[in-house]
Amino acid sequence: MSSKHLRIGAALLCLSATVSLVSCSGSGDDSAGGRTTLDYWLWDDRQLPAYQECATAFQKANPDITVKITQTAWAQYWQNLTTQLTSGDAPDVWTNQASYYPQFATSNQLLDLQPLVDRDKVDLSAYQDGLTETWVKDGKRYGLPKDWDTMALAYNTTQLKKQGVDAAALSDLTWNPSDGGTFEKTIAKATVDTKGRNGLDPDFDKTKVATYGFLPEWADGSQGQNGWGDLAASNGFTYLDKNPWGTHYKYDDPKLAETIAWFKHLIDKGYSPRFDKQSSVANSELLAAGKGAIMVAGSWTISTFTDPKAKQKFAFAPLPTGPVGRKSAINGLSDAIYAGTEHKEQAWKWVKFLASPECQNLVGERAVVFPALKSGTQKALAAHQAKGHDVSAFTDSTTTKGGTFQLPVTEHGTEINPLVQDAIQSAILGQAKPEAALKSVNDKVNGLFK
Repeated sequence: MSSKHLRIGAALLCLSATVSLVSCSGSGDDSAGGRTTLDYWLWDDRQLPAYQECATAFQKANPDITVKITQTAWAQYWQNLTTQLTSGDAPDVWTNQASYYPQFATSNQLLDLQPLVDRDKVDLSAYQDGLTETWVKDGKRYGLPKDWDTMALAYNTTQLKKQGVDAAALSDLTWNPSDGGTFEKTIAKATVDTKGRNGLDPDFDKTKVATYGFLPEWADGSQGQNGWGDLAASNGFTYLDKNPWGTHYKYDDPKLAETIAWFKHLIDKGYSPRFDKQSSVANSELLAAGKGAIMVAGSWTISTFTDPKAKQKFAFAPLPTGPVGRKSAINGLSDAIYAGTEHKEQAWKWVKFLASPECQNLVGERAVVFPALKSGTQKALAAHQAKGHDVSAFTDSTTTKGGTFQLPVTEHGTEINPLVQDAIQSAILGQAKPEAALKSVNDKVNGLFK
């Protein structure tokens, strides 16, 4: 946050990737000098320069290994990877995400790293708490942590100032599904109709809104990380009987239905755009255009809001505190090795380097994401501070007891995503009551485990 057609797909991929970093010949041993070429895939173009820098450092230390990096956009990335795995022609190493990796693990397509971790005495305690066990199933380890992310509020400082919203007050917002707490009051105040009246004005016209106080995210799968998930967790909702690798979901929990109903209430009040009328433009762009005031943002998008070329000034605030506390999803990526690689030891060297301070500190200095190693996170924080960016809203939750929760990791994740997303969208559209929609989809989801 963390989403190939044989040789034809590989050729198409080459057209979409950064030419100087990509080899389309596949991994192998070069005829001259016995060099090994490793194919490494990732999807985030913003992280590409940092990992090319890591590859350069790695190759200097390992002159017999060349790393060829392929970067493809999110949706195409997973389509291509799934196809290549099916054909037995997958990259040696790729960036993995918690929703997708269970299907690869259960299909025996990932190399178990635990024997290598034990052999080389990799210090797993050096990583951010809660990241390492995500990648373990039945005693086998399918990746080393790469980075982590949490959620916070991003807001248009100009828009809130115009409406007299005190930026300092955003640090202590409260929320509940009954009246929305001070969070809803702030959203209402930040919502403005075409005549300049905000949502607290009795004459506010919800049919002619110029700026919405809150921009929700509905294309958010089964986890709601960018939308409903964090508030649902702060209301006491938990996804599973256990996590990771639970087998019984709880989407029928009334605490989730209450949360979804509150979001629907925001739309009905005119404080958020109607889902069926919502622009296809990204929420961050709507925020920049003054069409919205507040949204939930992931830490991996910080650079979008801190870009010096941005026409608007943005800032970050913690998520509101709900009935059971302030809760942020914490998620992370890993680097996985293809079980069928012909270069197991070389691939392991690369993955171990990717998870090392030498690489993760380089990534941290670029301040695009928070690296999984605590030392890398400190590098990222220092880089943000040097630029005058306060990103503590994202990091404070990791140092607060109970401030974060794990997103679900189970089998059938890619099947569950569209089922739950469709059900929640139906409730938001008013086609079904939240309780009924969630009860129905929960039965379908749990049926996958029978």
